[in-house]
Amino acid sequence: MIEVSPEKTKTFGYTIIALMAFAANSVLCRIALKDNAIDASSFTAIRLLSGIAMFVILLSLKSKKSNDMPKATNGNRWPALMLFLYAVTFSFAYVSLDTGTGALVLFGAVQLTMITASIIAGNRLHLSEWLGLVISFAGLVYLVYPSITTPSIFDFLLMAVSGVAWGAYSLAGRGSSNPLRDTALNFKLTAPLVLILALMTIPLINISLEGVLLAVMSGAFASALGYTVWYIALGGLSATEASVVQLLVPVIAAMGGVLFVSESITTRLVVASVLVLGGILTVVLGGCPRIETVARKPPFRL
Repeated sequence: MIEVSPEKTKTFGYTIIALMAFAANSVLCRIALKDNAIDASSFTAIRLLSGIAMFVILLSLKSKKSNDMPKATNGNRWPALMLFLYAVTFSFAYVSLDTGTGALVLFGAVQLTMITASIIAGNRLHLSEWLGLVISFAGLVYLVYPSITTPSIFDFLLMAVSGVAWGAYSLAGRGSSNPLRDTALNFKLTAPLVLILALMTIPLINISLEGVLLAVMSGAFASALGYTVWYIALGGLSATEASVVQLLVPVIAAMGGVLFVSESITTRLVVASVLVLGGILTVVLGGCPRIETVARKPPFRL
């Protein structure tokens, strides 16, 4: 019988919440860009600025000190750069890529980045973990296969870069001891880059009220809050577990379509869900016998 610790239960809960936020982010971005409600650069800028505004509110509620927003340090600039790079390439790639192709390229790049980093760090994967990764990714491919099209090299590279950047951002979060403040600082440090992006893309500006609202929802809620919860969850996940659980995002998005858009439950969705969940379970159980690096990390706090 497998004993589940309270810490693992909390990690599971935080992970599910974060993955739901990721799925919401994808849906909001796709709606905004595919309906031409807003251009990609404006969506990215408003998304990140809305995230900064949300953290100002959260931290002001948490403490009345005037200097509560964390100060910039050189050690925090790398994840902030990865956050910006992920957000901007994600938006521009989804202008042309369809949902299935985008998900496949994005999460394939995330998997490759995080697993490679884990191996370089000296963490050897068990055979069962490799098997779980293959099964989960096969489930993703099966889910999105009907909508896969051959992307242009440029769009493919944009989404691949987005996946690598997100993988790097996630790896940085595994060392966070204060997810709320660390995520707030990461968003805050993207401000100069957002300004540069806005100035460079002035001729491309196309904004509507609907587009702004979608970008604000994506930035303030799905991103700011979702990424904070993700940093909390990462404190209890190995790099391999963190990479494979993200394959649930397209499945959750599809489930959302069933619940909120009255889409039908298809055999493909059921089979893909079983494969992804089975693969994730195989990875988690495969990692149980060994002592994870994550166990030596300091406990997270808000």
